Amino acid sequence: HSVLNEEVTNISQGQKQLLTIARAFLADSPMLILDEATSSVDTHTEILIQKAMEKLMRGRTSFIIAHRLSTIQNADMILVMRDGNIVEQGTHDELLAKGGFYADLYNSQFEKAEVEELEAVSV
Repeated sequence: HSVLNEEVTNISQGQKQLLTIARAFLADSPMLILDEATSSVDTHTEILIQKAMEKLMRGRTSFIIAHRLSTIQNADMILVMRDGNIVEQGTHDELLAKGGFYADLYNSQFEKAEVEELEAVSV
């Protein structure tokens, strides 16, 4: 049980994001815009949020702005921006098959995650 102060400074960024997603569920609007919805949460919480977002996005037009590419893998259409320009578009699988900028970003994110996991295990 938590009482939020007026400025909402007494909870973490991750908790703020979870509250925002809960509000989106309650609003039940036909369009959804999520900007870095999982940027301030740990991996376990990110997975839970992604599952909730899948339910939330059903039957809605949804725009997801993401740097963590795992959050957009199931999108019908991904627009890849670089320096303010759309440089690629397609599904996750199509973009990986092209071997372009998206594939490079995706592979670098997951290589980094694997290295961090190995470092955590070896400590």
